Amino acid sequence: MDFKLTDEQIQVRDMVREFAESEVAPYIQEWEAKGEFHPEILRKMGELGVLGLPIPERYGGGGFDYVSLALACEELERVDTFLRVIMSVHVGLNSLAMHQWASEEQKQRWLRPQAEGTK
Repeated sequence: MDFKLTDEQIQVRDMVREFAESEVAPYIQEWEAKGEFHPEILRKMGELGVLGLPIPERYGGGGFDYVSLALACEELERVDTFLRVIMSVHVGLNSLAMHQWASEEQKQRWLRPQAEGTK
């Protein structure tokens, strides 16, 4: 069995790592000390496609595999557990459940904007 990452997986990992290091790491200690949450971080994650990584492209996602999702979670976890939890819940509990069991109308109404990071 070959456990090497694909080029796409490496690209996702590196993109999320760069985002986490530039957009979160420099500020996270101050935000945590003040008890602040900055929702603009989630909007940026949506713009990058992070919030829809494993969701099919027809629903606004990236169509990536679950290894890519795991790599993204690891990179967020390196910088801030809270962001990784948000990502896990947003994608794992919400978007993937909706993708599995929602009607087509519900997917268009809710899944697409979730994958795109606008809801």
